[in-house]
Amino acid sequence: MAREIESSVQMRLYALNKRQFVLVFVTFFICFGITLLIGVAGPPNIETVSKNGSSFGPHKPKDLKTGPFILKSDPLTTYHQQLWLIARITTDSETHSKFEEKFTVSVQIRGMKADDEGVIQADNPQLSPKIHNRTRILKCSKQCDDLILLHLGYLDYNYYRIKINFYGLENTKFNFKDIVFYFKTYNSSFTQIEIWIRFVFLFMTFVTTCVFGHSLRKFTIRDWSIEQRWMSLLLPLLLLYNDPIFPLTFLVNSWVPGMFDALFQASFLCGLLLFWLCLYHGVRQTDRRFVKFYIPKLFIVGLIWISAVTLSSWQEYNEIQDPTYYYRLDTTNFMGFKIFFFIVGGLYLLYLGYLLIRAYAELRSMPYFDLRLKFMTFLMLIVLTISITITVMRYGAAALQDNFVAELSTNYKNSAEFVAIYGLLNFYMYTMAFVYSPSKNAIYESNFKDNPGMSMLNDSDEDVHYGSDQEETTLTTSRHVSRYHDSDEEIFRR
Repeated sequence: MAREIESSVQMRLYALNKRQFVLVFVTFFICFGITLLIGVAGPPNIETVSKNGSSFGPHKPKDLKTGPFILKSDPLTTYHQQLWLIARITTDSETHSKFEEKFTVSVQIRGMKADDEGVIQADNPQLSPKIHNRTRILKCSKQCDDLILLHLGYLDYNYYRIKINFYGLENTKFNFKDIVFYFKTYNSSFTQIEIWIRFVFLFMTFVTTCVFGHSLRKFTIRDWSIEQRWMSLLLPLLLLYNDPIFPLTFLVNSWVPGMFDALFQASFLCGLLLFWLCLYHGVRQTDRRFVKFYIPKLFIVGLIWISAVTLSSWQEYNEIQDPTYYYRLDTTNFMGFKIFFFIVGGLYLLYLGYLLIRAYAELRSMPYFDLRLKFMTFLMLIVLTISITITVMRYGAAALQDNFVAELSTNYKNSAEFVAIYGLLNFYMYTMAFVYSPSKNAIYESNFKDNPGMSMLNDSDEDVHYGSDQEETTLTTSRHVSRYHDSDEEIFRR
């Protein structure tokens, strides 16, 4: 059965020759490499200050198993963004035998201004005389696992004074040699680089969006290809991904800017997942009714989006109410949520693989469609390969265990991972915007069909895909010569 013919604006993809294709990918890798080098040369993401529980001076506790431990942070600014307090316990065990002990951590947090030695109270997050009690599990073998005692999502004060007590460790069979407390914050130098990186990508994305929209202004939306329609949606989402309101994080003492940042990132990434599904399905099907074509894809990707937004907002809300909240330990639904996340992700991968195989099976013999599939698949595999590599380097085997959502990781060595992810996604979008934009002759080819195999039966695949080395192939010349013997002016008016 003959496929339905759909009118489409001729994309630059069809007009590129071999050398231009190579140049496109070389430019992509050069730009990505430059951003990666900037990240490698950047400062560490995390700044750490340690305090030994056995050397607290006049505040030294009588018993390391109980406390109290009275800690005061170093001076902090909004450029430090967030604050974590982590405890690492060292025992005198020589056999390295494994043991687990459930106990209770009592935490009291107070804030101080730079010019005020008095302890004052904040409403958000709640820094009050109230004592927060949390149940934790101490796991030890060769060394004990780190304990995340509290997390402040934004910083109201210049100093924080924290009082910690342990209950339930008095009868532990091993003695504690020492307890080291780590104050971890974002490096203020990294924060300044982050602001500049986001601003540069935001500006570049804005320019790309304007240029891409300007190139399509002479064509009606009805004539846009599915790639061009999706790019007109993804580029504004990329603007949000680069977060134009990020500087408000340092101007407003509120959780709202951070919440919007998480929402913007989840929306763009899920939009990209939906784009891949729609492209591999839509390239072989012109009947794209909303219910039949979009609803199944929106359902799968929507579940992923809801999962990401729910987890980030859920953790943000609970940490505002109680800075000692830690989702991995303080909710019985965490494992169920984790299983749900992997099931939905697995369904997405199966569906994407099915659409990809069907697309290649049906369109591999059709020159232009074969070119579209090869380009989008190759570029997508590059993005996925680099993303997976960065994830494995950051988390290792734990990527499939408890670190499947974003949290503090001490594996950061520099700014390379942050810059690599942002550079990868931004340059991926810029490359697609260039290749999917209308070609120079698109205005004269307004009747170009999305089934070019019907009009290019006499062309070889190599000439159709890449043109000749001397000049670029005019894609629809034969059709214009034979179709009613119209003049160039009459064709243009159509």
